Amino acid sequence: MSDTLPPGLGALWARYGEAAPEPRQGLSLPAIARAAVELADAGGLEAVSMARVAERLGYTTMSLYRHVKSKQEVLLLMLDAVAPVPPELGEPCPDWRAGLERWCRAQWEMLRAHTWIVHLPTSGPPITPSQLEWTDRGLAALRGTGLSESDKVGVILLVASYMLNAARMSAELGQAASDESITAYTSLLGDLVDERRFPALRTALDAGAFGYPEETAEEERRFDYSFGLARILDGVAVLIDGYSDHDDGRAAADHPR
Repeated sequence: MSDTLPPGLGALWARYGEAAPEPRQGLSLPAIARAAVELADAGGLEAVSMARVAERLGYTTMSLYRHVKSKQEVLLLMLDAVAPVPPELGEPCPDWRAGLERWCRAQWEMLRAHTWIVHLPTSGPPITPSQLEWTDRGLAALRGTGLSESDKVGVILLVASYMLNAARMSAELGQAASDESITAYTSLLGDLVDERRFPALRTALDAGAFGYPEETAEEERRFDYSFGLARILDGVAVLIDGYSDHDDGRAAADHPR
């Protein structure tokens, strides 16, 4: 199978399901991935290059090319290294919504821990082992909803795209989403927004819509994904109810009184 996979994926799938190798001296794919992740965590994706990864490991760049053919392969190794599916995602959940919320929380924690993920170039649909495991757990949360398999896939792609975009916005806002920055922004808006020219915006501003509620704890005063996710899941609930109503109607037609 590895011969038919795009460059870099063959090595990932060849090791899939195997126990993690013990740390050892010398160059190896896990060592390359760890070094690259350390560079990205400290300085972003722009800090990752074949030369810098090799230097961090104490080898020449040419030595690195004996294990990986390009930076794109290194990026795939990095993503797979930091994205293992948490074991708790395989445990039962009360219902589909709680399952997807748990799935999203786990993704958010991963994306917040490694903010460079949101800047990885998109080369196609999920295909690495870890990406497919995440997709599998998301689909499993929708088991028993009555949705068609096609709609389940659509829901997972929609939610995953939203989470990635929310994490990208969070990473790019950074300090701009802090309480001090929000306070400064609302103060500036107060000077710029007059009721005559921006009546709806003035109403929202006066209602405190652009600030954090007073009861929000300091550590929680940052960009969050929960509002948007809740609205998406509300829509999924409507879709599921539509399937249920359709099935009920068909059952009534099959069994007339």
